[in-house]
Parts: sequence; structure tokens; C-alpha cells
Amino acid sequence: MAIELNPSSHCGYELKHAALHGAQHYDEAIEAFCIMLSKLDDAPDPRIRQLRQQYVSPSKADDAIRRAIHAQLENAPLRLVNTFTGHLCDREAQLNAFMTSTEYRKILSSSMTPLQTEPIAGAVVKYFSWVMLLHRWKSKEPRLPDIQDKDLYSLDPIGTMVKLQKFCGVARDAGYRWAWSDTCCIDQNNNVELQESINSMFVWYRHSAITIVYLSDVLTSSKFGALARSTWNTRGWTIQEFLAPNIVLFYQADWTLYLDDRSPNHKESFTIMRELEGTTGINARALVAFCPGMRDTREKLRWASNRVTTLQEDIAYSLFGIFSVYLPVIYGEKKQNALGRLLQEIIAHSGDIMPLTGSEYHPSLIAVSQLISPPTKLYRALYHLYLKTKCRYRSLRCEIL
Repeated sequence: MAIELNPSSHCGYELKHAALHGAQHYDEAIEAFCIMLSKLDDAPDPRIRQLRQQYVSPSKADDAIRRAIHAQLENAPLRLVNTFTGHLCDREAQLNAFMTSTEYRKILSSSMTPLQTEPIAGAVVKYFSWVMLLHRWKSKEPRLPDIQDKDLYSLDPIGTMVKLQKFCGVARDAGYRWAWSDTCCIDQNNNVELQESINSMFVWYRHSAITIVYLSDVLTSSKFGALARSTWNTRGWTIQEFLAPNIVLFYQADWTLYLDDRSPNHKESFTIMRELEGTTGINARALVAFCPGMRDTREKLRWASNRVTTLQEDIAYSLFGIFSVYLPVIYGEKKQNALGRLLQEIIAHSGDIMPLTGSEYHPSLIAVSQLISPPTKLYRALYHLYLKTKCRYRSLRCEIL
């Protein structure tokens, strides 16, 4: 049944907005809503004009949406692949894609009656959520220039390009628009971007919707124990990249789920976590709900001691997120210098001044820790004096307050 509108009344336009929004004609719905607002503003009856306070203008709703986008992207990678189009997008391209999307118009149309921030935040998170790839690098991985300004799905499915295409396809089929791979989503020739990426990577994994672990050496229908034997467990970067995310799924070489486990989060799989705990030496609690920072520093260093990296400095850089430190990335400084800077930062924040000893630590870690550890008796005395003074200050402050 057609609705006959009274040109001087806001009521008909309010009904028209609701009907058009329900029919997913969002542009027309927003137009009807704007007319309704003008009718309320121009109403001769002050009681009718007062109704205007219940609603917000499209511009204010747009401001609220943009604030929600800023909050979401604050912890997001700088570049992401659009899994629907196959194009690599920087932050500006991601925003443009959203602002011209049906999703944006839907949020805008529904956010003015009246303004509610929680539905806006939920819709923004749903649109901008991303999936991360955790994998072992092979030779000739696709880099940023290989896919920039191209549809990656149309590129020849040769070599490691297949892995990237499959990964993006899995993320898309799971309902996620954005995907990230360290091979092609970082400009390796831009030192500023590389520095920011390495120091932000833990946060990116932590805030990802899902992290997909691709095990290229775990074959189809593998049994329990195949994950433990994978070379993925020996790599330096993978310890941070696995501990950081909240939701993880393991995929075998043919892109089927490991152990055919179809649960939504393999971190909740007792069988898989038991296997990882046994092979990594990392306790199950940390595997499932890891907290970065300076607690249990020696245990965290022990976790990383038997792992290897292609670039020697990465043995230190891959631990920045584990200890929640932000340090310069200086490729070419050599392993000893990189580890030295990291251990100095750990000592400064944790107060643990004793050098590392024991066969459970890598010889390089032991050697560097012995070099940078201050004279033990003097430093220990000064540190205890600092703690004692700090306690006295707190006690005195409490008495004053």
C-alpha cells in the first residue's frame, strides 16, 4: 500500500525512511530522513520542533562512524589485501572502499534515529576485521611490487603465489574482507615502514579476527604429532606470531584443517595445545592466553633460545612484542648488538640483573647477558636501595594523604 505524504508533516517522511531502509534503499532512505529533519526544524509548533532533539544529522552520524573507524584502524596493519577484489589497499584505499560501500550507507541510515555508538562500532569492526597469515617463508615469495595495482586472483597460480591466493580465498570464504601477509603487505625497502611494522606486529596479530597458520610440510590427513614435527616450530618469528592472536586455525599443505578439527578456534583444542606444549616447552596457559611484558622474562627467553631466523638480527627483533618493547630496527648491526639492546631494555624494566646461565639458553644469549650485566654486588645494592626508598616514599605519601 502506498503512503500518501503530507508535505508539511514530518511523520510521513519518518515512515518513508523506515520503509526504504527496510528495503535496503539506503540513499533514498537518507534523503527521506533529511527531509524529515527539515520539517521538524521548520514546524510552527514548538512541541514538534522539540522532537528534533531525538535525532542527529547525517553529518554528526558520519563523525561518529569516522571515530569508530579510527579506533578500529589504530591497531590494524598499514596495508591489507581486499579479499573480495584481490587488490592490495593502503589505509586511504580501505577508507575509500568503505565510504562508497553499501555497508557505510546502511550504518549511516540506521545511526540517526537516535545516535547509538555501540551498533556503529560493531558494524565498523565487522567491516574492517582482518585475517593474518602465519607461515614459513619459501624462496621467491610474492612481494609488494608483485601484487600492487593488480588483481592477485588473476595472477598465474605458480609457486608461492598459490599460497597467497589460497589464503585470501579462505579468509574471504570465512566472511572477512581484509587479509594480511608479511611477504607482500610491507614495503621492505621503506625503512620507516619496516620499523613501524616490526614494532607493531604483535599488536596486529593480537587484534586480528583470525590468524591462519599454514603448515606447508604437514601433509593431507596427517595424524597427531605432525604439527610438533613441522619446521614451523623452529622459526624465530612464529613464537610471537602464535602467542599474540586470540583465535588461531591450523591448515595443512592442501589447505584442509589440521586433524580435521573444525572448531572455531584451535587454541581451545586440548589435543592441539597439548601437542604444542610438548614440542615448544611453552605452558598451555601461555599458549592460549599470553600476556606480553616483563613478567617471567627468563622463561620467555628460554622459549626462544632454540629457534632460528634467516636474518641474524631477527632473533632479537622477533621478541620485541613478547616483552612489549619498542626499539629501533637496525639491520646490519649483527646479532650480538641486537640482543644486547633487547637485554638492556629487559634489565632496565624488570630489574633482573643476573646474567643468564644454563644449557636451556642459547649460547649467544648467555654471552651477551654476561657482557651487559652490571657489577652484580654494586648494582644489586643500588637496586635494593631504590626499592627501599620507593617503599618509604609510598608509605610517607599515604600518611600525608
